[in-house]
Amino acid sequence: MSQESFIYSFVARGTMVLAEYTEFTGNFPAIATQCLQKLPSSNNKFTYNCDHHTFNFLVEDGYAYCVVAKESVSKQISIAFLERVKADFKKRYGGGKADTAVAKGLNKEFGPVMKDHMKYIIDHAEEIEKLIKVKAQVSEVKSIMLENIDKAIDRGDNLTILADKTETLHSQAQEFRKKGTQVRRKMWYQNMKVKLVVLGILLLLVLVIWLSVCHGFNCTN
Repeated sequence: MSQESFIYSFVARGTMVLAEYTEFTGNFPAIATQCLQKLPSSNNKFTYNCDHHTFNFLVEDGYAYCVVAKESVSKQISIAFLERVKADFKKRYGGGKADTAVAKGLNKEFGPVMKDHMKYIIDHAEEIEKLIKVKAQVSEVKSIMLENIDKAIDRGDNLTILADKTETLHSQAQEFRKKGTQVRRKMWYQNMKVKLVVLGILLLLVLVIWLSVCHGFNCTN
């Protein structure tokens, strides 16, 4: 994914935008605000398509989280971004400042945070998509096994067969959970690697500056 994958994002209380972020010019904010006015108030996820872009919304407990993305960005990735923004926003402002903030009142504080979340999702899109697929597979297997168990009960199968099917479901769920953990661990190691590289570069710069100023390691003169 390119850095231009996400175009615009905002968090709103009702129909009042509290914080927004974009690095692009255009009518995206106006269109997103128009969509916001027409959103149902019930908790749900909504996606609208317009001019090769998607307008994605996550509505929960009176707040709306929006991201405008290029059409090439999958809906799952956009929703993953919104879920991340929602969790961070609720952690910072839930039940407090967000309930009384005025229009654009949280722009200065939360705008840069949305920028950071955009970058994180873009940099880790591949790992996030893998994790989403694992979760979907877990859900699918669970649904299939529960359906099979219901059918088995209807047929009057004995408890031993039911126990075996339940154990199979448990084993498959554990396997998928293990894959999810491995993906998250890989993402953590990649983040740590980036931080170590940045730290090494900073230390190298400090050393170069020291040697330039002191003309060597001895800086007593």
